[in-house]
Amino acid sequence: MSQNTTHEIISKYFAAFNDSDSEAMLALLHDDVAHDINQGERQIGKDKFRWFNGEMACHYKEELTDIAIMVDEGGVRAAAEFTVHGKYISTAEGLPAANGQTYDLPAGIFFEVDDGLITRVTTYYNLNDWIAQVS
Repeated sequence: MSQNTTHEIISKYFAAFNDSDSEAMLALLHDDVAHDINQGERQIGKDKFRWFNGEMACHYKEELTDIAIMVDEGGVRAAAEFTVHGKYISTAEGLPAANGQTYDLPAGIFFEVDDGLITRVTTYYNLNDWIAQVS
C-alpha cells in the first residue's frame, strides 16, 4: 500500500468518528481487526468493535481535533496524535459518576493496514488525567 492510500484510510476513520458514524468506521476495518483498548484487553473482530463503539456512545460524546497522521514508507503502519474534546454523559462501570463533565485529553492511536483495510487499532491516553478532569 502507498503512504497516501493509508493516510486517506486513516483520515476517513477519524472523519467517521467525528461524524459519530460507527458503520463508516467499521467499513474501514478488516473482519478480524485487532482492537487494543486503552487500559484493557485486546478484542478481535468487527462485532466486538461495533459493541465497543455502542458502549462508548452511551457514556461519552467526543470530538477529535488537532489530528496529526503519520504513515511509514510502506503504508502498513500509521500513527495519529490528537486531542479528545469530550463530555461524560453517563456513568461507565468502575469510573467516576457522570454529570456532564467536559474534558480535553491528548491521545494517540497506532494502526496497521493491509490490503486497504485497518487490521489493528491500538489506543493510548492517560486514564489518570481523564479521571482527574471528570472527578
